[in-house]
Amino acid sequence: MFYGERELKVETVDDPAPAPDEVVIEIKASGMCGSDLHTFRGPRLEAPTIAGHEPAGIVVGRGSQVPQEWVGRSVMVHHYFGCGRCDQCRLGWTQMCREGATAMGATAPGSHAEYISVPTRTVLPVPEGLSHLAAAAISCGTGTAWGALKRLDLHGDDTIAVFGQGPVGLAATQLASALGARVIALDISPSRLERAHDFGAWETLNPAETDSVPDVVRELTGGRGVSKSLETSGASSAAQEALHVLDLWGVACWVGVGSTIHFDLTEHLYKQITGVPSWTLSVPAMEDCANFVVQRNVDVDALFTDRWRLDEAAAAYELSERRTAGKGVFVP
Repeated sequence: MFYGERELKVETVDDPAPAPDEVVIEIKASGMCGSDLHTFRGPRLEAPTIAGHEPAGIVVGRGSQVPQEWVGRSVMVHHYFGCGRCDQCRLGWTQMCREGATAMGATAPGSHAEYISVPTRTVLPVPEGLSHLAAAAISCGTGTAWGALKRLDLHGDDTIAVFGQGPVGLAATQLASALGARVIALDISPSRLERAHDFGAWETLNPAETDSVPDVVRELTGGRGVSKSLETSGASSAAQEALHVLDLWGVACWVGVGSTIHFDLTEHLYKQITGVPSWTLSVPAMEDCANFVVQRNVDVDALFTDRWRLDEAAAAYELSERRTAGKGVFVP
């Protein structure tokens, strides 16, 4: 349970009872995400909430409106809950619900638990061959990377600079490489750059070791710059550089929360630059990502460096807050 102001407790609560349109899921994996820290560090919560929003598991219970066939299925969950009726919900963009959405682990009970109850419309069957760990990652971190690459319309003939090689950036490096693109991975951590190389990066670059990231990127690309760039760290310096490394007609995308960008429009206008933000992904895109991972044999499980029990939550978030480790997951 998150209380805010860096306080958490492991507590016993009643098992969830499903509403008529809900299923109860026994959690097999619940991934840790950097955005958890916003609630963990944030102001004192009016009421504590169960943390976590990257769940995967097995359906063990159902509401009266849910067919019996759901019981026993391995499933993944899109962790935003909307009204289910508006145009955005019908498209699968429940986080953009016109009536307002709730988010697991923040404004709705999360997945760091043994059981959760969620609306069936947010649940997807796990494709055969996909592990619960990978399904959990696709629920947010890896899914966020996939959503950004789709916003960028990335192709195999692109060269993309990925700023930040934390869990989302590393997933972007992995997926972009699997799509056939050349990846220039950037991070100030040598160990993260080593992992990026192992995950398929064409080149790695430490911004702390150069006076000009754009100049180095142009040296690597025959003087032109990259066709696409993606910023995942939330650092304002990286968010700005994501624009400056682009070639003519380049496209930059930002998913890292917290950055501020200031730029001279004229500089980018004459290069015909496009800039887009990206916020996680839709339910259909989540299904597409899962199928791609299986079909291309992408080792998403390798993203996870730390596995925790629920009773180890304090140590898990202490490590997560240092931002020195890889991706963690609770396996209740």
